[in-house]
Amino acid sequence: MIKASKAIYDVVRPAVEALGYELVGIEHITGGRQPLLRIYIDLPGGITADDCAQTSRQVNAALMVEPTLSKRDYLLEVSSPGIDRLLFEVEDFERFTGRRVRVKLAAPIDNRRQFSGELQGVVDGHIKLQTDEATIELPLSQIEKARLQEEL
Repeated sequence: MIKASKAIYDVVRPAVEALGYELVGIEHITGGRQPLLRIYIDLPGGITADDCAQTSRQVNAALMVEPTLSKRDYLLEVSSPGIDRLLFEVEDFERFTGRRVRVKLAAPIDNRRQFSGELQGVVDGHIKLQTDEATIELPLSQIEKARLQEEL
């Protein structure tokens, strides 16, 4: 999972929550030309472009004040989680039990890195996934990216 560091979370979470939004997750992508800090926020009624703009201003101000983070060159992006919402934390996997997900692993299991199926829950550091072939357990520590799949 391309998650942000604890230092970034510690600055961003209070800034987002002070505005009344749920912090869904943060991606910190450093492999491209310019590092990207992508923040996902949500509200029960959904997120608007104005919500994203307001959050962007608040988070940018908070990051600029933090001496260990302010000198970083990054592009800040604030977004709603969308219908193909990323799953970041154990609580996300628990919350969306019963939904279809796509999972990409950091290292292959049985020569496969990508799986999709119905999320059956979390047990002992693994997610249980009912695929078309079988029920499998995938270690949370090996999940590079997991997304909800749109219900058809």
